[in-house]
Amino acid sequence: MRSLIMCLMLATASMTAATMVSALPAHAATDVRETPVPIHYRTAKIEGLDIFYREAGPADAPVVLLLHGFPTSSHMFRNLIPLLADRYHVIAPDYPGYGQSASPDRSKFAYTFGGVANIVERLLDHLAVKSYTMYVMDYGAPVGYRLALKHPERVSALIIQNGNAYDEGLKEFWDPIKTYWSDGSEKSREALSGLVTLETTKFQYTDGMEDVSRISPDNWVHDQALLDRPGNKDIQLDMLYDYRTNAPLYPAFQSFFRERKPPTLIVWGKNDYIFPEAGAHPYLKDLPDAEIHILNSGHFLLEEKLDVAAPLINDFLDRNVAKK
Repeated sequence: MRSLIMCLMLATASMTAATMVSALPAHAATDVRETPVPIHYRTAKIEGLDIFYREAGPADAPVVLLLHGFPTSSHMFRNLIPLLADRYHVIAPDYPGYGQSASPDRSKFAYTFGGVANIVERLLDHLAVKSYTMYVMDYGAPVGYRLALKHPERVSALIIQNGNAYDEGLKEFWDPIKTYWSDGSEKSREALSGLVTLETTKFQYTDGMEDVSRISPDNWVHDQALLDRPGNKDIQLDMLYDYRTNAPLYPAFQSFFRERKPPTLIVWGKNDYIFPEAGAHPYLKDLPDAEIHILNSGHFLLEEKLDVAAPLINDFLDRNVAKK
């Protein structure tokens, strides 16, 4: 009897699986990977610093460079990387003071956007990367655009996710930060201390999300543990102060857009309080052919809308930079 039951169960399972496959769209079965693409976790010595980066995909494929925002690291791309790496060579570094990269004392390393861009540039040189699509988000935008000013010929395409390059994108969230920019006082600096607290870190992940139940609490626990390392608060406040040097470069960034006209995809969380939707649309003045998708999500939209964003990104890459 037991043998008969086992045979019936196996036959039923086989029929159910066959029915499920036949019910899928024709392309769906071919989209399922038989073997996941491995992700490598590496560290390179760049100007004396240990710089961590995630790397995946074929070595000879077009490079997609993922540049993270605040207060996170390449960790923000952990779910996107496997969805790109079957056809693209994906590189996602952690900046100094973020993630798994070195966090030297402020007396030994100047935490500025120019300094971070320089480290990323040296890492790409170390990896012999000569061209790339840049995915920029939050802090990643001024880091990436500074790279673009240095080597405009290397940028094959842009993917922009809640990353600013226009005055219209600096709304009320930035008002106390602008006060610090204007006076540089210790009082104004200390007033920004709340930006590195658990409450604010959680806010960045949950505010404006359509479905907060899709956001893993691991995000803010992970990021806050790194923010709470000795000395890291001052690193973050240094970076916030140096952000003032990005706005004067906006005209140069915009000139790069107009002159080079790289294929551009804009995927933006419309409910982002930090980089609101108002910062997305001005890109079209300088990149009129850009593809723009405003999603009902917040700052870290990949945590909620990966199922929407990833197909848009892959389709864009396949049409514009895929190796033929």
